[in-house]
Amino acid sequence: MSKILQFAVSIVTAGLLVFVPSHASAQLDLPRPSPSAKVTQVIGLTEITVDYSSPAVKGRSIWGALVPYDQMWRTGANQATKITFTRDVTFGDKPVPAGSYALFTIPTKSMWTVILNKKAEQSGTARDYKSDLDLVRFQAHPKPAPHRERMTFLFSDFTDDKGTLDLEWDKLRVSIPIRVDTEEQALANITKGIDGAWRTYANAARYLGETKKDYDTGLKYIDQSLGLKEDWFNLWIKATLLAGKGKTKEAISLGEKAYTLGQKADFFFLEPEIKKTLADWKKKG
Repeated sequence: MSKILQFAVSIVTAGLLVFVPSHASAQLDLPRPSPSAKVTQVIGLTEITVDYSSPAVKGRSIWGALVPYDQMWRTGANQATKITFTRDVTFGDKPVPAGSYALFTIPTKSMWTVILNKKAEQSGTARDYKSDLDLVRFQAHPKPAPHRERMTFLFSDFTDDKGTLDLEWDKLRVSIPIRVDTEEQALANITKGIDGAWRTYANAARYLGETKKDYDTGLKYIDQSLGLKEDWFNLWIKATLLAGKGKTKEAISLGEKAYTLGQKADFFFLEPEIKKTLADWKKKG
């Protein structure tokens, strides 16, 4: 090998030796100061997801210090917090169409301004935020809460029709009420979704009886279900609808028939509920 070639090889080798440690260092995997977090909750038929980065207290003074009062905050670290609704909702007291939004806040000691901005993906207040893209603004009261080291979003007190999105960090909680139109959406689904299957009619009837207390319409659907197939499940639903109308004797008779059929079925998942309800009906006469 010539001296020139040997020199070239030594240069390349030295370059590789320098490059490898540098590359390994760049790939070092360590915990992020504010790790990514996500919380999802289904309220009725609406899925709500909050994507955010979760900073820690780390012994620092948070409110009015690390997070200044009277200044817009991206409500987390790194990127602006994003919230997504799969259906239209009422957020705070404002109507919000289905979609994704950036969530900003302006904290003060006694009151917070909560903001949804139409540009869902943005870094924060300084570079990307434009106030003319704000969809809603409303006020929320901060309240004392047990210490929480990392900023966290969580859902509390939710039903089929409403829920609360809580932001907790340090010793403070801000709660945002959310309402959804589950009943209207479910009725629309029933109208569109009846497909001639006995179980579909039965599920529609069960919903109308349990949630809307519309026993007459429920009986119409359950009779259509029974016309297609008689099963312990649709017999029991008809019994509960009759009981709702005050026809207890008819409900007991039909309920006992449903119980007998159910004991012969492979999957009698309502057995304890039916047994208890029948006993209650019989006590009432």
